[in-house]
Amino acid sequence: MNKFCRQVTKRLVYAGLALTVATMNLAVAGEFNEIDGVAIRGYDPVAYIAEQKAIAGKVEFTGVYKGSSFRFKDSANREAFLANPEKYAPQFGGYCAFGVSRGYKADTAPDAFSIVDGKLFLNYNGEVKATWTKDRDALIGKAEANWPTVAKTTKVIR
Repeated sequence: MNKFCRQVTKRLVYAGLALTVATMNLAVAGEFNEIDGVAIRGYDPVAYIAEQKAIAGKVEFTGVYKGSSFRFKDSANREAFLANPEKYAPQFGGYCAFGVSRGYKADTAPDAFSIVDGKLFLNYNGEVKATWTKDRDALIGKAEANWPTVAKTTKVIR
């Protein structure tokens, strides 16, 4: 094999490895908004609903649901979540509810949240939350209609 063929073969092998690693990362990633492998910025989803507060979870109280790591303030909240994750998991994968209503994924701020009919909705920031709140019910409907398509997108506005 000549030098040119070896170089081409080497590049194809590297490209194949890169594609394999990227595919593995996609397969392992959960369906929730994650940063550094932790869903919803490490905030406790049970505390949002039970205490109406944004409370940071602790590493020692981590639970996994649908491939995503969630953190909790204590073991009681972790156990409550794992026993009934659909009750506590954030809507629209923990992405901004307003953004999903507009057709895209956007990150969220821990203190920009609402509990509507016992469900957790997160927003990009306080200003976006205020806009979302003005027409909340209609925007939830739009987000629910958009979510099956938006959920498949990979771009997230941070």
